[in-house]
This record gives sequence, C-alpha cells and structure tokens, in this order.
Amino acid sequence: MEKLRIVFMGTPDFAVAILDAIYKKDYEIAAVITAADKPAGRGQKINQSAVKLYALDKGLKILQPTNLKSEDFLNELKALNANLQIVVAFRMLPKAVWAMPKLGTFNLHASLLPDYRGAAPINWAIINGEEKTGVTTFFIDEKIDTGAIILQKETTIENNETAGVLHDKLMVLGAEAVLETLIMIEKGTVNTQIQPLKDTKTAYKLNRDNCKVNFNQTSKQVYNHIRGLNPYPAAYTMVKEDEKEWNVKLYDASYRIENHNFKPGKLVSSKKDISIATADGFVEIHTLQFPGKKKMKASELLNGIQFSDKTYCF
Repeated sequence: MEKLRIVFMGTPDFAVAILDAIYKKDYEIAAVITAADKPAGRGQKINQSAVKLYALDKGLKILQPTNLKSEDFLNELKALNANLQIVVAFRMLPKAVWAMPKLGTFNLHASLLPDYRGAAPINWAIINGEEKTGVTTFFIDEKIDTGAIILQKETTIENNETAGVLHDKLMVLGAEAVLETLIMIEKGTVNTQIQPLKDTKTAYKLNRDNCKVNFNQTSKQVYNHIRGLNPYPAAYTMVKEDEKEWNVKLYDASYRIENHNFKPGKLVSSKKDISIATADGFVEIHTLQFPGKKKMKASELLNGIQFSDKTYCF
C-alpha cells in the first residue's frame, strides 16, 4: 500500500468541500495550489479564493502561481516531492505539471463524462432537462476532460432543483468519489476506462448570450433555463414597456401548459403574479431582480409597480 503525498489544486467553494474531506481523513497534503489574489467589487478589495481561506485556517502550505509554466513554479512544485495531484475546479494544466507526480494527476468533474465536458456542467445538465447527472474522477491528459475514467457516481436531478441545489448535492457526492479514488490509488486497484469517442453534450462557458431567456421555447424549456442558472449567474430578459427597458434577472419560477393567443414574451400581471407567455403556455416568475433593486418576490415588486398591457419580454 503506497503512502500518498498530495498536492491539491482548486479555487471555489466546491473545491473546499473536497479538500476538507481529504484533510479530515488525515492524508498528507504537501501543498494547496489556488488562484492568485485579485481585487474585486467596487472598492477593489483584495479577494482571496475559498480554497486559500480554508488552507490558511488549517495551516497548509499555499502556492498561488500566475504562470504554471514558469521555471520557478515548476521547481517549487517538484521540491514538494508529492506523488499525487488532485484538481477540482481549477484551470487547465500544462503537461509539465500534470505529468510530474509518480501516481499521476486526477481531476473531479461534476458530470458523467464524456457528457458535459467544459466549464459549466451543473448548469447545462439542468438547462437541457437531464434527469440524472453525477461526478467523475479521471486522470488528466492533454485535452480538457478527456482522460481515462477512474470512477463515476450518479444521482438524479429532481424537477424543481436549481443549479445551486444540485451544486451542493454534487459537492457531497464529489467528496465521496475522491475519497474512494484515493483508496483505489493507495491499494493499486485502479482500473481505468478510456472515454468513448462519441458526440457529446457540451458544458459551454456561460456568457451574456446563453444566459438570455428565449420565450419562443416551450414553457418547460424556459423553466429549465431559469432554474439551471439560479442562483448564479442568473437567467435574464429585457422587459420593455412603451419607451422604457429594463434588464431583469429571473430566479424562482414555475410553468404551466395552456392555450393562449399571446405572442411569446408577453408579460401578464395581476396584483400579485407575473407570468410570461411562451410557445405553449406560461412561465410564472416568483423571484426576480430589477436593475438597482434587491432581489425580491414578484408580489413585493407589484406593490410598487404595475405593468401595462403593452409590456413584453425579449
């Protein structure tokens, strides 16, 4: 049985849960590598990654390289004398880094590979209406998320789950998967599977274009789009009333299939409810955020504003 000496690489909260699981099992962590500090927000306050804050609290050695190919960093990494590296939500590594340890470098990805390779697997699984997803550990190779699979763990996606809820569920499942992977590597019982060559569903990076809601879709498609981006970065629509336009973020919603004569995007409101027409019914918006205002329930918004019959979303 080989004693593991680990270098962990990660940045956000998702990675912290995995690092915490490893730490609590008393594995030897030679160092933690995370993103460099950077100014954020209006006050440009220096922002430290969630992984860095955790590592500081536990007294772990921290490296924050800006260039993963620099000779100084590679020498520092080599001097750690680690025999295994673990990557969770970090960045693409050069071969000089991932090929360095004797036992390899493995990654935890929040999908059932080969589907949903890429930056936003949790979001796209929901947006596309998947009923199941999971996590995969795999050895890193030259391309993104294509390496030999070590193990996978599957879970269902409930009809009302948001990206935030699924994120937390996969975080727990991911910690279990990483610990099981470590045991297999320790015991030398890893039996990898090469990823199949097939057309796969892609987890494209989220941007302004693909976060915008298209009300020409079915009610369920619009609903999945909204919950797949809730709470972050949030789906949005442009709301137009006469000459006024607002960029409005949409959070909690529900949908209903219903015949109507409205053009998709027509906003229909009462004193308490906001619904938007789709190709085959309506999406009811329960929580939303207008520019310059806090996130609020539709009923709260309608206490101070009433929409005219000419209001559309596009």
